Amino acid sequence: MNKIRSWPLAGLLIALGAQADGLVTPAIEGVVAGGTPIVLIKEGFKGTEGPIALPDGSVAFTEGQINQITRIAPDNSISPYLENSGGANGLAFNAAGELIAVQTTKPGIAVLAPAAKQRVLVDQYEGKPLNRPNDLVVDQRGGVYFTDPGARPEPGQPAPQTAVYYLPPDGALKRLATDVGRPNGIQLSPDEKTLYVANTFGDHILAYDIQNDGSAGRRRNFAKLDGVTQTETGVTSGADGLAVDAKGRLYVASAAGVQVFDSKGAALGTIPLPKAPQNLAFAGEGKKTLYIVGRGAAYKIAVLTPGFAGRVK
Repeated sequence: MNKIRSWPLAGLLIALGAQADGLVTPAIEGVVAGGTPIVLIKEGFKGTEGPIALPDGSVAFTEGQINQITRIAPDNSISPYLENSGGANGLAFNAAGELIAVQTTKPGIAVLAPAAKQRVLVDQYEGKPLNRPNDLVVDQRGGVYFTDPGARPEPGQPAPQTAVYYLPPDGALKRLATDVGRPNGIQLSPDEKTLYVANTFGDHILAYDIQNDGSAGRRRNFAKLDGVTQTETGVTSGADGLAVDAKGRLYVASAAGVQVFDSKGAALGTIPLPKAPQNLAFAGEGKKTLYIVGRGAAYKIAVLTPGFAGRVK
């Protein structure tokens, strides 16, 4: 059974939070001041995905290899937040304060907390099990958008059917797209008129117009990614987690670092990191700190524009 740990009793480990190899950010207008320290909180986490802001200003993220959700406090202290997470990857809260997660042990979307409300929201589509969902975002109506890239196939095995889904608050699961090479991170614009999808096996962030019923309309290439490499089977950008700030800018964790785009898709700049980031979220007081996780490490950067306040990420 999973349970949220009481933080004072969790055996806090203090990470000193040193500047990462002396690294600082470039100047990106409205995003970060030039020379802002990139603070390394800690290395050695057992998987790093799904960060979200918690109400007290701390951030929670998933350590998939140890089946745990971990908390980083504003002072960089680290503690278990929820154990036995069902292989949680992406995280979100709904308007009722329930913690929703993508689970990979038994692939699906589930409510993890509070304990009395634990339940599976969806684990199949048209009678068939989901492959291996990855990330999610919850809209203001309580609907859940999520990606399902499937597990990476073994050599010689066919690739799984990838998909992007929408689970309405009171309705059947809708499959929105099946033509994305590897759908990964997913995010909504602040006005919830646009759905963003990171395609790891592509050179663009994709965007979909959201219809009144929550379904997806026209698809378009939203933003051209840097750091794209050619492979035997195509291209890869490493595009993963997504976050939006209060001005509607989109932040992308990718092989190049944290790439930032304005609300029209124009590139504003890139924040390089020692290790390729996997996901990111705004947290801290006023959501004025950008937390980035990836390859077992966690970083934080003070930003000029806070994260969008309407969602936890």
